[in-house]
Amino acid sequence: MLLAAPRGYCAGVDRAVVAVEKALERFGAPVYVRKQIVHNLHVVRELEERGAVFVDEVDAVPAGAHVVFSAHGVSPAVVSAASDRGLQAIDATCPLVTKVHREAVRFARDEREILLIGHEGHEEVEGTAGEAPEHITVVTSPEHADVVEVRDPSRVVWLSQTTLSVDETMETVRRLRVRFPELQDPPSDDICYATQNRQVAIKKIAAETDLVIVVGSANSSNSVRLVEVALEYGARAAYRVDYADEIRQEWLDGVRTVGVTSGASVPEVLVQEVLASLADAGYGDVDEVRTAEEDLMFSLPKELRTDASGQQDARARGGRGRS
Repeated sequence: MLLAAPRGYCAGVDRAVVAVEKALERFGAPVYVRKQIVHNLHVVRELEERGAVFVDEVDAVPAGAHVVFSAHGVSPAVVSAASDRGLQAIDATCPLVTKVHREAVRFARDEREILLIGHEGHEEVEGTAGEAPEHITVVTSPEHADVVEVRDPSRVVWLSQTTLSVDETMETVRRLRVRFPELQDPPSDDICYATQNRQVAIKKIAAETDLVIVVGSANSSNSVRLVEVALEYGARAAYRVDYADEIRQEWLDGVRTVGVTSGASVPEVLVQEVLASLADAGYGDVDEVRTAEEDLMFSLPKELRTDASGQQDARARGGRGRS
């Protein structure tokens, strides 16, 4: 087996999960969470067992209750709706997503037209677009870039969802620039460090594998992208699983080398279960292939930074629980 590294939890996911855990410890159950705190089935189930209640919208939260906004961010309209209901909101938005929100607000203030590259309907895209809906058009693919229309080609800027394929995003930008030569770049890359690092790692091992297993949930954009990147960079086959028991024997037929990685919202315990299952199937020799080190940490949401006695809480760490 070739085990990709970095993999698993990023700093933003860790911060969001710890935020729900801390809120439950401090305020007691139930603590409500708008949408899934992160896009991982196992994490959501574990938090539900501890007393978290996941809702689609804040109008399902009892007035005055605590509600956590997910790592993917929310629009100002959601913040306003929570305030109108007297909810005690804890904002667990990933700081890298917050950065994109701030860029959208600034460019809209400058009367720029914003082309937001991302997946229509994804919570992160909805949150960012909600910052300046009259200024933002979502561009969903390189092909969409060929037909999207703008009002003033001289005042166009692009931003992106943080969990996209780096290669596909750059191809989308290239096609946009062909049509709009004055297209302005964001001040820094919007695709998050963890998404990029995990894609670089899987690119490194893909060509050497007969099969790649990506641990991650179906609604995890970055996990789905890892499957696509693995296939694009030479893996003969690649599949996504939530749990080890989803691996099918026919996937392993004729396979000599298996690559394993996980999305940025996946706890390491799920990867270890996959490794154990593959070891039982005869793939016991594990070679970890590391392409980057990650040590980024984010402070917890301000509502959780001090405990009841006034002591400062520890910061969330990217990669929590990783072996």
